[in-house]
Amino acid sequence: MNISVILCTYNRAASLAKALESVTLSELPNSVTWEVLVVDNNSRDQTHQVVEEFCLRYPGRFRYLFESRQGKSHALNAGIREARGDILAFVDDDVTVEPTWLRTLTSPLQKSEWAGSGGRIQLDRALSPPRWLALDGPYSLGGVLVLFDRGDNPRELDWAPYGTNMAFRKAMFERYGGFRTDLGPNPGTEIRGEDVEFGRRLMSAGERLRYEPRAIVYHCVPENRLHKEYFLAWYFDFGRALAREWGRGGDIWGIPRPYLGILREATTTMVKLSLRWMLALKPQQRFFYKALVWREAGQIVEKYRMASQPGKRS
Repeated sequence: MNISVILCTYNRAASLAKALESVTLSELPNSVTWEVLVVDNNSRDQTHQVVEEFCLRYPGRFRYLFESRQGKSHALNAGIREARGDILAFVDDDVTVEPTWLRTLTSPLQKSEWAGSGGRIQLDRALSPPRWLALDGPYSLGGVLVLFDRGDNPRELDWAPYGTNMAFRKAMFERYGGFRTDLGPNPGTEIRGEDVEFGRRLMSAGERLRYEPRAIVYHCVPENRLHKEYFLAWYFDFGRALAREWGRGGDIWGIPRPYLGILREATTTMVKLSLRWMLALKPQQRFFYKALVWREAGQIVEKYRMASQPGKRS
């Protein structure tokens, strides 16, 4: 089995070094050939020097690739093209991984029944969330902090994995295409969703994805993300990403629904959520519905943009 770990990075030299250091401790059988391909997406800090140091320390294990087209999806697709492995594992520059992470995440892909896999994402430090923020339960907003936990037992995924802890057969990208470049982080925007869109694309085509709870990464949560403004901006851009992913708004049996109907539906949903937000008594419940209102607002804004620019890709 040949594995390529693809890590895309942008101006995070300090956390990148920690991420790469944790990956070096990966425990894999001698029969497995593996590499770490770091894709630098126009960083202006010490990223190149950090990666070169690892290339010197671990000859043949690390490779550096520069991608000038700005945007994480461009970097991801460049890494896929240059990867030597037949299994591609993805991790980000702001996490650290368990020594058994890579082996556990990729082991299911030795069997042809699995097209991809996703692991558990936990916080890297004890976090005392604000009283308005729920990280579990029915009002959880943990997805904003990239938490991903589908339980303790391995099973088939019914939810697309997150990009900092997932793996796919390289053949899946050859069959279904790469990550959508109209989705994914760019400087100045938090429109994400390129990772879950690809996972949903595979599942919609009948491919099976495996959940591996023992494949664990720890995500660093900066202090500036624990503010309401960050969560609301994230949910607004999340709504925009959903609108882009589903194009004209979720065709039914291949028949496009009119833009006007989709806008009406989103507006109606936003009104209902606004009422729940205003009537909720508990802080976590109130902020949960407020965030969903921002999500619907993002969808409305993006659907209106797409309707006024029909030539743009949905």
